[in-house]
Amino acid sequence: MIETWRRLLDPAKSWVLFANGTCVILMEPTDDLGRQATSLLREYGPVHTGTPAGDFDIVDLDDAPGWAVTGHHPDVLTYVDPSELENHEDLAVGLFGRSKRDQDGHDLIVIHIEDKHAA
Repeated sequence: MIETWRRLLDPAKSWVLFANGTCVILMEPTDDLGRQATSLLREYGPVHTGTPAGDFDIVDLDDAPGWAVTGHHPDVLTYVDPSELENHEDLAVGLFGRSKRDQDGHDLIVIHIEDKHAA
């Protein structure tokens, strides 16, 4: 997953990856990227049906197989690999990606930090 996000994102950006594939891009990185990303995902990760937190869009990827699922924060994206589900229709992909974001928003398990702000 780390290599996939490296292919997809601007190499000058700092970002943090969570256990289920959700990536938080840090447009204004601070000294503690993990804490900053965790704070953003705690607020913008969990799904609340019937609110903007339940919304999603699907982005077909050019640089990797699969999709990025966006939510109500433009810098929070969740990667969905085609092998993760049989139904590749937009609704199924979006609901699956949203559920992964929701899980990451509750678990808040950081698996990788890409720190570019000091470079």
